[in-house]
Amino acid sequence: MASKYDLTQRIAPHLDRHLVFPILEFLQERGLYPEEDLLKAKIEQLNHTNMVDYAMDIHKSLYRTDEVPHEMMERRAEVVGRLKALEEAAAPIVTFLQNPTAVQELRADKQYNLQMLNDRYQIGPDQIEALYQYAKFQFECGNYSGAADYLYQYRALCTNSEKSLSALWGKLAAEILMQSWDIALEELLRLKDIIDSKSFSSPLNQVQSRIWLMHWSLFVFFNHENGRNQIIDLFNQDKYLNAIQTNAPHLLRYLAAAFVVNKRKRPQFKEFIKVIQQEQYSSEDPITEFLACVYVNYDFDVAHKKLKECEEVILNDPFLGKRVEEGNFATVPLRDEFLENARLFIFETYCRIHQRIDMGVLAEKLNLNYEEAETWIVNLIRTSKLEAKIDSKTGTITMEHHHPNVYEQLIDHTKSLSGRTYKLATQLLEHAQTQAIR
Repeated sequence: MASKYDLTQRIAPHLDRHLVFPILEFLQERGLYPEEDLLKAKIEQLNHTNMVDYAMDIHKSLYRTDEVPHEMMERRAEVVGRLKALEEAAAPIVTFLQNPTAVQELRADKQYNLQMLNDRYQIGPDQIEALYQYAKFQFECGNYSGAADYLYQYRALCTNSEKSLSALWGKLAAEILMQSWDIALEELLRLKDIIDSKSFSSPLNQVQSRIWLMHWSLFVFFNHENGRNQIIDLFNQDKYLNAIQTNAPHLLRYLAAAFVVNKRKRPQFKEFIKVIQQEQYSSEDPITEFLACVYVNYDFDVAHKKLKECEEVILNDPFLGKRVEEGNFATVPLRDEFLENARLFIFETYCRIHQRIDMGVLAEKLNLNYEEAETWIVNLIRTSKLEAKIDSKTGTITMEHHHPNVYEQLIDHTKSLSGRTYKLATQLLEHAQTQAIR
């Protein structure tokens, strides 16, 4: 069951090879697959990079030997030679960038910078292109810090929009791999703005770029302190949600999990349940199935089973299952928040459709024993606006349902109209701008 819901094979094709390594490391720690299979998968990925020393170490661990194949030694010599050649080609521009006084001569005007570099330092387009190739090679060698710095400098000088976009993807990957989550978020949002505003050769290419962006964003959103808000803001936009539904339905797991643990996004959550309803027969994921059981089918027995599966999924997911060390113990914060809010969802929905509730039955559906359920419900009633009474003698809860008057219902149904109007106006404006460009 642990590996049944693993999404690595669906996610990996949408990632840079280097971004797959943290996922493989996680799977290795969790023991989801045989150690030998994961080591072979690492070598397969490494064969397409320049991290030859790392590949040698993996080979030694896999085959329990101190010897490495002759091909690996030849490959290492080839990489070192290529690195030296690129270093020499990029030396003029690198020397300039390492001189703080010289860098101060740069301005926001790229054309001025190119002219100034050519006139004063004899640095032309070939040297600037060499900087890009050098940065890319550094990234392939696993020197993410150096690659990020050079790609940043390259984008400040580059006048080719396609190369500049490629450099931005590379810089985002480097920041993710260095776990610089604040900078990674900035680059991610910058990339999103370019993808949304850029004129693509076909709409399919734009959709593909959005799908790549959402997959890469998982690293950022589930590590950044404000990530759980940001993932909803991005994934729940119509054009991104449409891309998920048509090309990457497995990403619904992460949007659903973010909604469950995020109490501030309740108005958007109601709309998201409609998506869950549409996708419930095409998506097999315990987290989305749990929401369908609670809010669409009102099947609390199945929801009870799915909640246990959800916990297993979260613990074995490389993004949801992030561990935090506390002394000698490791906790999974998202797991704890998810289970707490999921129980609240079950309780709220169950109470909405029942007048009198047996405490024992409810405890079973909440995955709690009787005493834990009673304590949990008492605290919930105290801290929320829930109108309910507990009869400890009979072990029942009596709900006092509050029916909103017609004015409250009208306000509830119309409060999202301004947001929808704004969204429609934005889409019309984007369409008009696209037509004008054509």
